[in-house]
Amino acid sequence: MLEEQNVVDTSTESENILGVMFSPIIDAAPTVEKTHVVLGICAMEKKSHSIPMEQILDRIRKTILVQVIIFSEDTILNKPIEDWPSCDAFMSFYSTGFPLSKAIEYADKYQPFLINDLRMQYTLLDRVDVYQTLEEAGIEIPRYAVLRRDGTKTDEKLGLTEEADSIDINGVTFQKPFVEKPLHAEDHRVHIYYPTSAGGGQTQLFRKVKDRSSIFITDSKIRRTGSYIYEEFIRTNGADVKVYSIGPDYAHAEARKSPSLDGKVDRDQYGKEVRFPVMLTATEKAIAKTIAITFRHNVCGFDLLRTKGKMYVCDVNGFSFVKSSPKYFDDAGVLLTSIILENQAPYLINEIPRIVSGHQDKPIKLQQPTININNKSDELRCVIAVMRHGDRNPKQKIKLVISHPRFTELFSKKVNKKNQDSIKLKKPKHLQEFLDLIKEVLNRQEEESVIASKAKELNQMKIVLEMYGKFSGINRKIQMKRQLKKGNQDPNSHSFLLILKWGGELTKTGKAQAEELGRYFRLRYPGDHENYNSILGSGFLRLHSTYRHDLKIYASDEGRVQMTAAAFVKGMLELEGSLPSTLVHLVKCDDDSTSLLDTSSNDNIIMANAKNRLHQVMKTNQIFNDGMIEQLASTRSPSLLAAIKRIGNPYDQCIKVNRRVHSLVKHLEELRESSLEDGRRLEVLEMMIQRWQKLKKDFYDLKSNTFDISKIPDLYDCIKYDIMHNKEYLFKDAAKLHNKSKALADIIIPQEYGITVDEKIRIAQTICNPLLKKIVSDFLHIENNSYAEQECFHLLNPK
Repeated sequence: MLEEQNVVDTSTESENILGVMFSPIIDAAPTVEKTHVVLGICAMEKKSHSIPMEQILDRIRKTILVQVIIFSEDTILNKPIEDWPSCDAFMSFYSTGFPLSKAIEYADKYQPFLINDLRMQYTLLDRVDVYQTLEEAGIEIPRYAVLRRDGTKTDEKLGLTEEADSIDINGVTFQKPFVEKPLHAEDHRVHIYYPTSAGGGQTQLFRKVKDRSSIFITDSKIRRTGSYIYEEFIRTNGADVKVYSIGPDYAHAEARKSPSLDGKVDRDQYGKEVRFPVMLTATEKAIAKTIAITFRHNVCGFDLLRTKGKMYVCDVNGFSFVKSSPKYFDDAGVLLTSIILENQAPYLINEIPRIVSGHQDKPIKLQQPTININNKSDELRCVIAVMRHGDRNPKQKIKLVISHPRFTELFSKKVNKKNQDSIKLKKPKHLQEFLDLIKEVLNRQEEESVIASKAKELNQMKIVLEMYGKFSGINRKIQMKRQLKKGNQDPNSHSFLLILKWGGELTKTGKAQAEELGRYFRLRYPGDHENYNSILGSGFLRLHSTYRHDLKIYASDEGRVQMTAAAFVKGMLELEGSLPSTLVHLVKCDDDSTSLLDTSSNDNIIMANAKNRLHQVMKTNQIFNDGMIEQLASTRSPSLLAAIKRIGNPYDQCIKVNRRVHSLVKHLEELRESSLEDGRRLEVLEMMIQRWQKLKKDFYDLKSNTFDISKIPDLYDCIKYDIMHNKEYLFKDAAKLHNKSKALADIIIPQEYGITVDEKIRIAQTICNPLLKKIVSDFLHIENNSYAEQECFHLLNPK
């Protein structure tokens, strides 16, 4: 059968592969020189007749030096290997249904030159084996742990512990977000789990179905059947890089939108998934070479994650071609021909025609583009924007000062630093601990006078924490501030200011506002007519997809701020899908981000002094005179002076506002009585009544006949929200209540951050200083000429 083969007879399969990487292994010159080499293609029909395969084989055939034989699927599946065609070089690879062991048997018996090692393909089918092989080769991979279930042990005995925001596998802890991958590489049902601080839930990935590659669901629990790799989630600005190597020295790279970002597959006018060729760094090219050699694959694809100047390999796909790139097809045709001839007929290499595709005279090597750093023309280098959150529902809070050993214990348990004076509790587990503590101390109120005196406020906190039936760190949080008792320096003898905040969540209107702003932001960039479409703003999308720019989005730890940021970037990058997924992929929310706009204790003292003076003036029962106006409006702000003029007598204005608040509460209670049969209507009314009753109680103190001026911003906030979202439930004087509370708020809100120019500057300097330093630092970094040289690592491949 193989009488004319002249195939190199080597002792091990690994020596008979990737000959292009080493010195050609030739025992002796052939007695009869071949005029051509036979290449056998052994794969399932869908793969062997795919468009990329046909394009590359067509270019190989044009050399006339390589004859291509494609094994039929019937031959592969139903005929013995003795009846398979003979060949000098063997291109064979696994896909669903392919008999890999049969192909290995054929290769062992007839010893053709293997384009890709066959036994190594078993390694590629096991994600653990792939990671271990990469580790042994010194290639960085995400931190991971393996959970193998065989049905004989419980998850507890396997060392698995699942919490709301983390899992632990035999002492290896992964905080959400983390990734869950089946061990078998052909199982593409990969799940990504999100933390409660981002809204929770999970993204489920799968093989592309039409225009979808993933879906988002709200369930946050991991799978309890099957074996998985768990690994840390690597943030990559929502883009993946897929690398395709031919031999050890050629690699083509393409960037695409990560399927976990929104699950929508972007397609070009021909129906192909949109991908953009990108340049690889020298380090990434070295990784491609190492993978090709380690896995003994002349044709190999792998997935690369770029983040913070580092790169991780998260998957090795094995045999894989670029889907649609004429340049890649040209290069692959020439390179594969060279690899085959160098191993089977090196004397024919010089006979390779210079023109293979008709488009070029030789393969184009990857080269770094030339950067003209002395170009004097204007260039947009950087855009920095600072934004506020979108429309939200009213913020509410309860304050309580208490001294009790159980609260001291909880505080001591949660502090991270020595001398830390305050903590925030936002995670569901921590909120549940606090709720359990409140229930515990309330049960002791008959024996403990301290608890009895605070029972009303503690009960209010309990009711709020029990709302909605479950916790989410996005919409409720508790702050504990330690306060030493006057004259007592004992650190264990102190009281706590407890502040429970809820509400302030981004509304549907707020999300729509943020998305619209993101779209507007994108449309300020020019289109790119060479891109997959010529839609205005598509140039910006191309920049992002190819890492051509360095997009960073920071948000504070407030849920409404994080969700605004996620909705903004969703509109800016034209994404679909859930906000939690967008938030986790693209928005940075950590202590460093929050500290960019944080107040110090000195700021708090200045602000407290300003508020005290402001509140004293606003409690005065007389028309504003020149002295009072000078006290309030030394800056001579036109809007402030206009508000002062509208109010006249601040005390009278507060009385009018208070009367209308009482009328509104009465109106809402009457509406409730007539809406008992309408569940949805009743639910809205209950929430409105709860809000307005609390404001009614807090705003005016009957005993002292005084108003709490600090509640005016909350009054204005609530009536503005209800006019926008609950207008049908309001009374006829709602507009008057809005206008009068707005006039008061227009004086109070701007002045809380300082009344005089000097106060405003001092407070602004300390609050904004970290953010301004960050902005200046970013500008200087962009302005530096070295940036132009570094930027080439993220340029589009000009070829």
